[in-house]
Amino acid sequence: MRRYLLSLLILVPFAFSECRADKPDGLKSAVAPEGPVAYLTNDSFKKLIFDYEANKEWKYAGKKPAIIDFYADWCAPCRQLSPLVEQLAKEYEGKIVVYKVDTEKEIILSQNLGITGLPTLLFIPVEGKPQVTMGALPKESLVQAINEVLKVK
Repeated sequence: MRRYLLSLLILVPFAFSECRADKPDGLKSAVAPEGPVAYLTNDSFKKLIFDYEANKEWKYAGKKPAIIDFYADWCAPCRQLSPLVEQLAKEYEGKIVVYKVDTEKEIILSQNLGITGLPTLLFIPVEGKPQVTMGALPKESLVQAINEVLKVK
């Protein structure tokens, strides 16, 4: 019984589906995401989404609702969520825009937006404030957010 409890205590922390945004030392990038999404840099974020340096009040610069996936190659839940985000980008093509931000390459953007856990998804409606989710969510939850937050059917 003690051995079972000890094993459970060791394995439980690995069951959570969220990574911290600080990368462990010595861990190298493994997989680059591919698919029908656009990749944002700090500069393109300020141009296409919101210029947080020039404006204090949120005002989305895009014409279609958007999802931004903040990820890191070393984050297992990010790698789990990535194909689902790409699938949704294909399913909602023409209705929403899907972006990805590599938090390892875009450290300044991630810090300025307060991204502390991965994966983080930012749902941006055309009108109104964006909403954030963290962790590898199931498809049903993402579709619900697209329908309710982005107001896309």
